Amino acid sequence: MTEKTVESVDNRGYHAHIYYDVATTRPAAETLCAALQGQFRIEIAGFRDEPRGPHPTSNVLVIFKNDEFERIVPYLMLHRDGLDVLVHPLTDDAVLDHSDYAIWLGNPVALKLGTLSHRRGGQLPTA
Repeated sequence: MTEKTVESVDNRGYHAHIYYDVATTRPAAETLCAALQGQFRIEIAGFRDEPRGPHPTSNVLVIFKNDEFERIVPYLMLHRDGLDVLVHPLTDDAVLDHSDYAIWLGNPVALKLGTLSHRRGGQLPTA
C-alpha cells in the first residue's frame, strides 16, 4: 500500500461546506461565517440557498489554504453551533475529495456523488 501525502496527492487547499436550513438556521451560518472572516484567511464563495452540485441542501462554501487547516477545523468543531459541516481537500479527484478524503463535523449529509467527476473540481483559494 502506498501512503498518500499532501505532496503525493497534490492537495491545493480546502473547502468547508456549512449546511443550513434557509428558514431556521441561516442566521447561525451567517454568524459563523462572519466570525471565520474576522479570524482567518478565508474566502466565502457565497450562500447557496438552493441545492447545488452534490450538495442536496443549502450551504455556504468557505475556501481556505492548506496552512489554515489546523486553525480553522478546530474552530469549526467548537463553534459550528449545531450546523453540519463537510471539510474536504481540493485534489485532482472531486469524487474522492467529497467521499474518501472528507471529514464531517456533525451529521453527514448524503451527497449526490454522481454529479462529480474524477477530475479536479471546485474553486481554489486565491493566491
